[in-house]
Amino acid sequence: MITIDIPGFKALSLQHLVLDYNGTLAVDGLLLPGVAEALADLAPHLEIRVLTADTFGNARAQLQGLAVALTILAPEEQAQTKRQLVSHLGATTVVAIGNGRNDRLMLAEAGLGIAVIQAEGAAIEACQAAHLVCPTILDALGLLRHPKRLVATLRG
Repeated sequence: MITIDIPGFKALSLQHLVLDYNGTLAVDGLLLPGVAEALADLAPHLEIRVLTADTFGNARAQLQGLAVALTILAPEEQAQTKRQLVSHLGATTVVAIGNGRNDRLMLAEAGLGIAVIQAEGAAIEACQAAHLVCPTILDALGLLRHPKRLVATLRG
């Protein structure tokens, strides 16, 4: 668990990390450098779930050996499915990270929603739904590895 009180925002007691795969953890289906190490560092503190339509068909192989639960989504109603999972986990205990339009509902539902803008870009709806936006997944995961950075950004 990661707990942090952000003055003027809220107290966070995060238990779950829910991540999009393509465009967030991976580009063109391949896990970005440094992501495996960052997830391994966070795994003792957060239950990690990856949600993906698996556009390139290799998410399972790319995530093999990491302490993550992988869910392959059906092509229909992905945004609603992602939101429902966040809600089921207890939205206030979830930090969600994504970049796509189908991530907008989970980012809005989560206790902490983070949008990332990388090689695939980010849907404006995802950015608007998030509490904050980071330039890379490593920056976003760095906020969780060093939670006082969240205070600096979100205090209010």
